Amino acid sequence: MTSPTRLAPGDPAPDFDLPTDDGGRLSLGDLRGRKVVLYAYPAAGTPGCTKQACDFRDSLDSLHAAGFQVVGISPDKPEKLARFRAAEGLTFPLVSDADRQVMTAYGAFGEKKLYGKTVTGVIRSTFVIGEDGAVEQAQYNVKATGHVAKLRRELGLD
Repeated sequence: MTSPTRLAPGDPAPDFDLPTDDGGRLSLGDLRGRKVVLYAYPAAGTPGCTKQACDFRDSLDSLHAAGFQVVGISPDKPEKLARFRAAEGLTFPLVSDADRQVMTAYGAFGEKKLYGKTVTGVIRSTFVIGEDGAVEQAQYNVKATGHVAKLRRELGLD
């Protein structure tokens, strides 16, 4: 597998229709007309992913006030996402991309460096999608800790 194709500002955000942690489905089309922060993370319940999810949870009021809907996406099955959401008190949707096709379309799955080795996996990434469905920001290889605070500053929310 080669490095994934990365999205850039102005690109149309790839649409998706995926199962959610609550047994429903969510598509990007459902969110048209709203600003969306879609963040890709490797695995629910791991330390870094938990820290990042809780940072989004703790920033949700200011993100919502600015018109942003937060959505987390990972390859985890909906049942695992439901346990993660309940355990951490998450109040935003988590979607399951078990076959990783959506994350691949976003450039958030592919070759990456992990402890100096090249591996294939989820590339921790965040996408800001405008009300028109166009990518406004595409951030790859973000850090689990401190990323949400940095994103809030970049969005002018701090």
